[in-house]
Amino acid sequence: MTDDPAPETYPSGLPRPDLTGMHPDSQVLIVTGMSGAGRTRAAAVLSDLGWYVVDNLPPQMLGSLVAMVATDPERRLATVVDVRGGGYFADLESVVDDLEHRGVDVRVLFLDASDETLVRRFEEARRPHPLQGDATIHEGIVRERQAVAAVRARADLVIDTSSLNVHQLRDAITEEFSDEVPTLHVNVMSFGFKNGAPVDADYVADVRFLPNPHWVPELRPLTGIDPAVRDHVMSSEDAQAFLAGYVDVLEIALSGYRAHDKHSVTIAVGCTGGKHRSVAMAEELSARLRERGHEVRTTHRDKDR
Repeated sequence: MTDDPAPETYPSGLPRPDLTGMHPDSQVLIVTGMSGAGRTRAAAVLSDLGWYVVDNLPPQMLGSLVAMVATDPERRLATVVDVRGGGYFADLESVVDDLEHRGVDVRVLFLDASDETLVRRFEEARRPHPLQGDATIHEGIVRERQAVAAVRARADLVIDTSSLNVHQLRDAITEEFSDEVPTLHVNVMSFGFKNGAPVDADYVADVRFLPNPHWVPELRPLTGIDPAVRDHVMSSEDAQAFLAGYVDVLEIALSGYRAHDKHSVTIAVGCTGGKHRSVAMAEELSARLRERGHEVRTTHRDKDR
């Protein structure tokens, strides 16, 4: 933290607030991201967790708000800042720089989703995209991606909500921002490469080299949850060698994450369709990690497609 003078105005020309009285122990979480990706739901969850949440705040007002809330050392501030603010949004990075310059603990949570998912959500809600204008929903989404690209690049946490329901999003927010003693949550997800790799995965394992039950007529309609498919996949020496070696590698990484106070890690296991090999391997991998004392949640994104 330094006392070097900052320019009197933001890049937009708006004046910077006087932050000289900023409380050095303030905690600020900026919730931003793509429209339709779940910001409103995330804000509601944070409010339930005891955060003081302000929605659609012009970022230029954030410094003054932090100074006010910081009179209560137990109060944590979360604010939703997004493109609804129009030209004000362009100053967000400078505002974050100002707060960090004053020693404020600032984290940026960016909520994202695929274009296809966002289009579907706007169509289901029967409302226009905030940057749509006279164009299509998708064109509005493209404009927004360009506007938020720099903020996404500097985000501390990106959550892709494409395949999350409201309950899963709540779990993800709670894991990261609850007041409880942090635990490293391991999320193991199976998926099919033909449907695209998960954008929020920390590790991606490709198991398309394993025997494919798709070509066995009696196994084709089953999934990797079924014992017959699991046995078919895991009976090969390659599968066992991969599983043992991958668990050892992950153990090193997970230990490091704990040391650096990381709260969650997502391990994605992919095959062609996401129905057989990846499901079986994800289940086996989850079981091995639980044996080593990790808290593991297992999901299968494409199993029932």
